[in-house]
Amino acid sequence: MYQTTDFRKGLKIEYENNAYTIVEFQHVNPGKGSAFVRTRLKNLETGKVLDVTFKAGVDKVGIPDISFSEMQYLYNDGETYHFMDNKTYDQVGLTAEEVGDAKYYLVENSVVRVTIYKGKAAAIDLENFVELKVAETQPNIKGDTSSGGGKPATMETGLTITVPFHINAGDVLKVDTRTNKYVEKVK
Repeated sequence: MYQTTDFRKGLKIEYENNAYTIVEFQHVNPGKGSAFVRTRLKNLETGKVLDVTFKAGVDKVGIPDISFSEMQYLYNDGETYHFMDNKTYDQVGLTAEEVGDAKYYLVENSVVRVTIYKGKAAAIDLENFVELKVAETQPNIKGDTSSGGGKPATMETGLTITVPFHINAGDVLKVDTRTNKYVEKVK
């Protein structure tokens, strides 16, 4: 059983006899009354999204009967993302809705963990950090470092993040998949 303190983005839970993945969550501690956790849950079978509130430290949810398979991302044909099992060479397809925001971290031939629920590929589990190449960014602006800000950069997958001023097109960056933020430049 999972408690509300175990909740994190991407966690697979069982709620009302269905398997869900946590899309968003927020711990709320109001000044008056008991704490609670607001969650947005996505059904692994149907893709429907629910907004559910749990009592912090009180409510518990089950662990769903799911398995994982290491698969290689092959390509996207516009509607379906295609993956190949590295052991059996079977290919499966996931719709853009099933892939969700993970599409911004999929680079062809990369290996990802695919969630299998009731014998069908249902979702993708990403590593916490991925390496992506900068496709486009503004040129470096000398002397504009006092604010400690950054500039927007579009990665090879279409993801746009804020990066330090010294980053140029073609650089490979480590990006946190949980927060969509720049971590470091890969040497």
